[in-house]
Amino acid sequence: MSDSIIPCELRSVVKSFGRTAVLRGVSLRLEAGQVTGLSGINGAGKTTLFRILAGLDDADAGEVCFGSSGDVGVHEGVREHVAFVTHAPQLYPLLSARENLELFAALRAARGRETMPATEALASVGLEAANDRAVRTFSRGMAQRVVLARAVAARPALMLLDEPFTALDADGQELVRRILREARARGASVLLSSHDLDRLCEVSDRVVRLHEGRLALPLERGADEAPARLKARLQASP
Repeated sequence: MSDSIIPCELRSVVKSFGRTAVLRGVSLRLEAGQVTGLSGINGAGKTTLFRILAGLDDADAGEVCFGSSGDVGVHEGVREHVAFVTHAPQLYPLLSARENLELFAALRAARGRETMPATEALASVGLEAANDRAVRTFSRGMAQRVVLARAVAARPALMLLDEPFTALDADGQELVRRILREARARGASVLLSSHDLDRLCEVSDRVVRLHEGRLALPLERGADEAPARLKARLQASP
């Protein structure tokens, strides 16, 4: 598989937990250099959708395909090109920020993959002065910055951002916007969720809504369209 796995496509993906159907035939194509916003109420299945794309859960039916050849499944050759930022940090609290990223880089090196140096990645998110502090001493917002630094360090082809603005101050929110701009510029594909529709419509090139296990057709944002107009169209969609 080449260094670029995009585009990524979900084809009629179905997922249930017991008798509860969470995803009911979800189909979605994620294009290179594009940010797709994902909206939906709590329990709509957004996190389940992310976990299937990241290879952490298997779909009950349907396919997840990558690349121009339509390679099926989230196998190891795919995972190393995917960054998944969850709504809760997944870090080693007794390790420093730098040690967390160095461990991540070492695991990637074992697969023959290059990773941005830890100090460089942490500096890119404004943590250069705290990179040797144990993560357990960090605020929730600082921990979120470490998670974002880890995602950036991998230079992923596909970024999955589940509520990435969580606990971030104004500077941190601008950091996420910069990361999205840089991802677009290098041709990465991004799927991003947020309960804040104003922010979601501001940063996305298009938005889809997950409701009762199904996705509405993507609403593309016009070149000169104001975020408020896209939000209004999203709210009016079935």
